[in-house]
Amino acid sequence: MKPRTITLHGHEVSYREAGEGEPIVLVHGITGRSDTWLEVLPVLAERHAVIAPDLLGHGESAKPRGDYSLGAYASGVRDLLAALGYEHATVVGHSLGGGVAMQLAYQFPERCDRLVLVSSGGLGREVNALLRAATLPGSELVLPLLVSAGLVGAVDSAIGVLGRLGLRGRPDLEEMWRGFCSLGDAEARAAFLHTLRGIVDIGGQRVSATDRLYLAAEVPTLLIWGERDRIIPQAHGEAAHAAIPGSLFEVFEGAGHFPHRDDPARFAATLSDFVATTAPADLSDESRLRELLRRGA
Repeated sequence: MKPRTITLHGHEVSYREAGEGEPIVLVHGITGRSDTWLEVLPVLAERHAVIAPDLLGHGESAKPRGDYSLGAYASGVRDLLAALGYEHATVVGHSLGGGVAMQLAYQFPERCDRLVLVSSGGLGREVNALLRAATLPGSELVLPLLVSAGLVGAVDSAIGVLGRLGLRGRPDLEEMWRGFCSLGDAEARAAFLHTLRGIVDIGGQRVSATDRLYLAAEVPTLLIWGERDRIIPQAHGEAAHAAIPGSLFEVFEGAGHFPHRDDPARFAATLSDFVATTAPADLSDESRLRELLRRGA
């Protein structure tokens, strides 16, 4: 389960890989990294080949000055799978990773066996106010002050005291705090702002896949949401489920924005069962795509 590295297009990409069987690729959210999947990865690897990358600009992967659009991220995941010898996979995306997963399925349908969207972005306008605020002009000047070593050290100390008292924060708080701390690195901060401003503005999410969800009818699709998600509303998942014929929708009671962390056992079982009970998509027939595009939603 330890991270490995591979050089793609001159940039180091960090990833985790384990298991054998039908491949599953796990794509994290903004400011996230592959270790968000550590509690589910070993279970999934009992039956599947599992690949979990750090997207460029995140985690241990390179943080070049370049393209941080959804299309570039999707191409990066495609290239990683190809370099590791996987022709196709079930694509699982959390939050920003959901947008990447949908973009990959749209750009490279032959690579996507199934689509799993976990508290996914790109399905509606609403998003947490803190993310909207981070897109404002001047945030690149404010963020370094907010993630100063003094502030991070003070909060880390307080968290350490709570841990010694046997108190543990919710996964949402742990993941968001860890993501926030990652912005202390100037290159990671620049990648974060480039990514965020490409998909969110002060009014909310500005990139939406809702006008193309009818194409997902050809791909087995599972949506998973936390009942208490305060980052992206559950209503986005419900609307997407209604728009994708044949899709499945699972709500994790009591979970927040990271259902795979709130209930990893249920998450792994739900995902494994979905793969076992559905046939991979076959989108090799271009005439079918032409028919769908002409007919529209």
